[in-house]
Amino acid sequence: MSRDQDRELTRRALIKWGVAAGAALGVSQTRVLEIFDRHAGRGIAEAAAATPMKRSVHIRAVNGGLAWFTLMWPHNAIAAAAGNNPVTTWPYAATQTQKINGTGGQLTLGPNTAFASLPPDKQITAFMAGSNEAHMDPQTITRSVNGTSLFAIVAALQQVSPTLIPAIAVNGTELGSAPGAPRAAAVPSGEDIVGLFNSAASRQGGLLEKAQYAGHADLYRAHYETLAALNRAATRPTTREAYATARSAAAFLGKNLAAELAIQPSDLMAYGIDGTTPPDVAALGRVLIVTAKAFHLRLTSSIVVPGPRDDPHDAFVNIAASNAKVAALKGVLDAFMADLAGRTDPITMKPLSEDVVITIEGDTPKTPFDRTNWLDDTPANSNWMYVLGGGLLKTGWLGGVTPNQQVTGFNPTTGGSAPYDGDVQAKAAVGAVAYAVTRGDIRAVQDFTRDDISGIIK
Repeated sequence: MSRDQDRELTRRALIKWGVAAGAALGVSQTRVLEIFDRHAGRGIAEAAAATPMKRSVHIRAVNGGLAWFTLMWPHNAIAAAAGNNPVTTWPYAATQTQKINGTGGQLTLGPNTAFASLPPDKQITAFMAGSNEAHMDPQTITRSVNGTSLFAIVAALQQVSPTLIPAIAVNGTELGSAPGAPRAAAVPSGEDIVGLFNSAASRQGGLLEKAQYAGHADLYRAHYETLAALNRAATRPTTREAYATARSAAAFLGKNLAAELAIQPSDLMAYGIDGTTPPDVAALGRVLIVTAKAFHLRLTSSIVVPGPRDDPHDAFVNIAASNAKVAALKGVLDAFMADLAGRTDPITMKPLSEDVVITIEGDTPKTPFDRTNWLDDTPANSNWMYVLGGGLLKTGWLGGVTPNQQVTGFNPTTGGSAPYDGDVQAKAAVGAVAYAVTRGDIRAVQDFTRDDISGIIK
């Protein structure tokens, strides 16, 4: 590593460490930036204040788990014809559904549809994309852009916004690879995310500790001046002492961060998580609780987390239990958005609910035409992905499946209907997600794909 590269690594460590220290000590982001400007220099302050990319949550509903989400967002034509076709998997009466006009297509909402209160221009985009790959992981839709991973592309783009841990992969999920992507921190559960920040703070502190021996004395000095200023500005009761090393300071701050991120009983109540919640839904909810806090403190940018992965072939044997599970899913997703809506991004000054992109995909959504054993096969071997694009994507269904099992795709250039081509449309969907994460920076997206997606973005 060259001296310039080493310095840049140390410089980014100072930014990450300072943001984390401010969070641990209860210092506002505005005050943190002022302290950076005074003690570390205008360049570091400006880098820390750069308009962040949108945060992202990627829900991986593999092993057939994606099928549960079709009970939130069904194909429009299938839902409309469900009353005359009892074998379809949309279980609700016409009086329980409503159809809204998105900016790209229509969307059918039912009693257990998440995000139903959002305006039409910020609703879900449902992309017909990829192939049915039952019990395979990862899927073509997530690796459709030159073999790179959707999640890694997003994480690479988010690197312009320094965070303590850029990306986290929960319970066996993976980030994948893409040029410029960070390595994801792997944890088994939401509670384990909390412990990550202690070790991450120590790691960044270690880089700063080494700076004095690598010819970067100015950054080493800036670290201590920043810490002293943050201590003076602290709003949280704490021991204001001089630390012998950056590592000891980081250890103290890590403990404070853990306290800030810990899951509280009030959090579980707000998310509707109790002893009756299906375990996989409860696990997702716990991750989302910690994620909302970590996003607010600018500690991470991206979370890859499992959704249900219970292969629900028998979901219609006990429709009441299945409805309860989907209602619980709706509950944790809506609670997450409400949690984010109550938190303001310190840089954009917008609610965090406007600064997040959510993707939901999996290996198979299962057929919409079988309640007996909810088979894995889909018409034309099709697949689809749901995306909450934060107002930057055309909303509603782009493509779809009809009651006579005809499958249509979409034209990425016009947004209109087109023959289904899972590979082409998966690549366009990945580009659209990247566009949403970058707040509409098509130039940044073109570092990964130059496909024309003008018909599916705003």
